[in-house]
Amino acid sequence: MTVVMEKPETSGEGRQNPTPPPVAPARRIRRSVVIAGIVVVWLVLFVVLRGKQTLSLAAADLTDLHRRLNDVNDSIGADRNSNPLFLYFFNEIRLVIDTLATFVQDLISQPSGDRPLPQIGWLGVVGLAGYVSWAVANWRVALLAVAGFTFLGLQGLWQESMDTLALTLSAVLVALLFAIPLGVWAGLSERVNRIVTPFLDFMQTMPTMVYLAPLTLFFLIGGASATIATVVYAAPPAIRITAHAIRSVPPTTVEAAESMGATRGQSLLKVLLPMSKRTVVMGVNQTIMAALAMVTIAALIDAPGLGKTVVQALQSLDVGTAFNAGLAIVVLAIVLDRVTTAASGRAEAARRSGNPLLKWRRHLVVAGGAVTAVLLYLSHTYVWAAEFPGDGTIGSHVAKAADDVTTWAQDHLSGLTNGFRDALTNGLLNPFQALLTDSPWWLVGAALVGIAVVLGGWRAGITTAVCVGLLVATGLWADAMTTLASTVVATVLVMLLGMVFGVWMGRSALVDRLVRPTLDAAQVMPPFVYLVPFLALFGATRFTAIVAAIVYAAPVAIKIIADGVRTVPATTVEAATSTGCNTWQIITKVQLPMARSALTLATNQGLIYVLSMVVVGGLVGAGALGYDVVAGFSQGQLYGKGLAAGLAIVLLGVMFDRITQAAARRTSA
Repeated sequence: MTVVMEKPETSGEGRQNPTPPPVAPARRIRRSVVIAGIVVVWLVLFVVLRGKQTLSLAAADLTDLHRRLNDVNDSIGADRNSNPLFLYFFNEIRLVIDTLATFVQDLISQPSGDRPLPQIGWLGVVGLAGYVSWAVANWRVALLAVAGFTFLGLQGLWQESMDTLALTLSAVLVALLFAIPLGVWAGLSERVNRIVTPFLDFMQTMPTMVYLAPLTLFFLIGGASATIATVVYAAPPAIRITAHAIRSVPPTTVEAAESMGATRGQSLLKVLLPMSKRTVVMGVNQTIMAALAMVTIAALIDAPGLGKTVVQALQSLDVGTAFNAGLAIVVLAIVLDRVTTAASGRAEAARRSGNPLLKWRRHLVVAGGAVTAVLLYLSHTYVWAAEFPGDGTIGSHVAKAADDVTTWAQDHLSGLTNGFRDALTNGLLNPFQALLTDSPWWLVGAALVGIAVVLGGWRAGITTAVCVGLLVATGLWADAMTTLASTVVATVLVMLLGMVFGVWMGRSALVDRLVRPTLDAAQVMPPFVYLVPFLALFGATRFTAIVAAIVYAAPVAIKIIADGVRTVPATTVEAATSTGCNTWQIITKVQLPMARSALTLATNQGLIYVLSMVVVGGLVGAGALGYDVVAGFSQGQLYGKGLAAGLAIVLLGVMFDRITQAAARRTSA
């Protein structure tokens, strides 16, 4: 190839023109600078336009949309027994679910037929719980189950606990009947997985309370609606985890089975499912925990059980009764969690050994089954074995102790707690809420869309714009902005806690071993339980919901950040240390920047958890969208407004989720 060299240009004097200096590439403006610019413009316009076009709506006022939704509810109620869609579809589903739930309640919690007591009394239930726990886990878990169930009776909450357990078991059974097959299908087919994943993402971003209102529209208020809502809420974890378990089986193992002549069905039954059993059982664990959380929340639509006791106590500010019932929920959650967690470990050990039951253990299983059968017979036949003895003295003592602690805290700590509450409320929450609620709606919307574009790109911006438009259409813009303010403030505090403890755990294996069990235990408790202690400290205010949301969401954020910090290569940290960096510089210049994707994911999960809890806080004075939803259940004329509030909560959740997920993808790219 011939290279032609061009002669440099010369000036009139025959000298060469000097080579022009290279043009420096334009500096890329940092996202933080752009976001700061958006906020500055927003603040300037806020000062000028404050109080204009805020779309405020009084608590008792309704929009045309709310009235139309009320009319739809009335129309459905009038046509429920004549419309073919209800006669042959919705009513049939409700009948089947109600029959199943009633059957389980008749077994363990409610009087059955002419019997004044359920078919299986307390002694049989305790014996069965211990036997099943020992059979699927080990003797330590069996002792925990026996002690836990006995304690429920000693609290004076046996029937309420069994109602909660009955609805939970009914919902889990129905959820697993279709969740596991669908999860297997999604694990085998990438196309099916792509189809179901957006739906699962959407369902898991919705707070628990949001499921209740639309389902009562079709299935009425009661245990059936509560069970159906629980099924819908609890199924996604089982589907997602089962699909992950199937996809995690090494392809070479499946290919080896197929090379030996195994059909597709044989490969599934003999290879894929046995090798993924441990992970599938973990999915069952998550389904049970989600079901228990939803069953307690479903007390808002008249579901029986411990949740109803907690709701009634919270609404009357009876901290002692709420604490006693909340403690029962925690005990039930811990027992169910430990049994299924130990069962997953047992499944893995059995798979590795190839001999899940030794000969001597088979004999013990048979003997234990015989003893359990005797206990079941006694509890079915004799009143002393069917009706839990005692009058719940321990529960009375627990409630009194909680009331005494509440009184002491209010008498001696009110200065500290009120000072902390007022400082955070007046210094951070109120100004930010005023910025959101007193700015013109279009200004807030433009700022949110701009921030979404900067953080997540144009797709996130378009999603945010659609969500903003729909929030305006719900007629609850001001309430949505109040909820948004509480959610953002709580999430900021969650991330501060997450970075402090997450970095500490990520840098120290000892701290991780000490702290992680507490975080795991905290994630077992349903949202209701978190409200009780903070109600005692701070009273029925929105601040109670915010603090409860922080405590509820912090464990997941801490664990994600800790795992992200731990994945930073040790060689990178050692190189930074060798250059003279101190601990603070290593954390801020190396570990946190390299764990940015984990920080973004922690923000995503923190937002979703906080939003869920802030909404539940409507029960204790948090107001805004949470109050609208609760009022919609209790006041018929506000049903349409409550339904619109549920939609607004979903829109906030989708907006948060899409922005943070897109930001996470851009960060990790």
